[in-house]
Parts: sequence; structure tokens; C-alpha cells
Amino acid sequence: MTADPTATEQGVRSRSQHQRRKRIVQAAAALASRGGVEAMQMRTVAERAGVALGTLYRYFPSKMDLVVAVVSEELDLLEGSIERRPPRAEGPPRRAVEVLMRASRGLMREPELAEALIRSLLLSDVKTGFGDRMTGMLLRAAAGTDATVPEGDPRRVTARALSSVWTMEMIEMLRGHTTMEETQARLEIIADRLLTEF
Repeated sequence: MTADPTATEQGVRSRSQHQRRKRIVQAAAALASRGGVEAMQMRTVAERAGVALGTLYRYFPSKMDLVVAVVSEELDLLEGSIERRPPRAEGPPRRAVEVLMRASRGLMREPELAEALIRSLLLSDVKTGFGDRMTGMLLRAAAGTDATVPEGDPRRVTARALSSVWTMEMIEMLRGHTTMEETQARLEIIADRLLTEF
């Protein structure tokens, strides 16, 4: 039985498109890591990714769509890291804080990129899914990967609140107003108060 040549061709095209999209997102992230969102000029991203400007706009109609894709890529990396090495701290609050501190250390390795991402999250009216994904990671760490936490459940609300506090802590760290250790100590206190129902 021979393979359908049309299906094979579509598979190759799809893989090629996926690789092109990934190259564009990586080029944007590299530029943002050196100069923030301002450095992510569409023409410069296209040149660095080796694609035509029109091709870039086909994948990402606006700069903010591109920023959202970079945020999503960073979250993919964090989620992959957590799946490979689940938090081992004692108790739900400490496991949630472990996730947040791993995210903090990852972002602080590229402070320009971190600032660009946080700023875009705060200032953009484009939905990124960042809050939902961070909340999901915190819930899996605190309640366990098999736990079902429906919308409206107080545990989901408190995990979302903890994620929001962490975002503000990241801003303070990026501004040089606090240290990683101080941030962790504050997050532990807040997690102990918020995650009482886990």
C-alpha cells in the first residue's frame, strides 16, 4: 500500500510552517532579550528569522500577536521543566512557591526579555492566557496533577491571586527594588495564607 502523496506533502508543508513559526518566535525572543519590546521591530524580526516581512505578518498580524507568542513559548518551557521535574517541596503552599521561584529564576536569566513580557502582559489588551496557564501550573503543583479544580472553585481563585502577586513581585525584582530571597520569603507567607484549602 502506497502513501497518499497529497497527505505526505501536507505533512511536510505543516512541519515546515511549524519550523518557520518557531524560528520567528525565537528571533523575536532573542531581540527582546537584548532590547525589550522596542527591539522587536517586525522588519528586524523577519530579517533575523530569515523570512519575508509579508510571511511574518501572515503568521503574526501585529507586534502584540508576536509578543503573545513569545510569552506562550516561555510558558511552554516552564511547563516542560515542571513536568520533567515536579516540585518536591513539603505541602501545597511550598510546592506552589517552588513553581513561582523556578519561573522567576528562568525569567531573571534574561531580564530584558522578562521586562518586555511582563510589560506587555500589563499593558496589552490582547488576551495572552498567561494568567490561566500560571494558575493551572500552581493548581497542579498544589493540588496534584490528577486533581480537578472547576471554574469558580475557591482554590482556583486563590491560585490566580497568588499568580498575580508573583507578577507584581517580578516587577519589583526587575526594577532592582527586591531580591530573589526577599521575593521567595514574601511569596511563602502569602501562599501559606492563600492556599489553606488545599
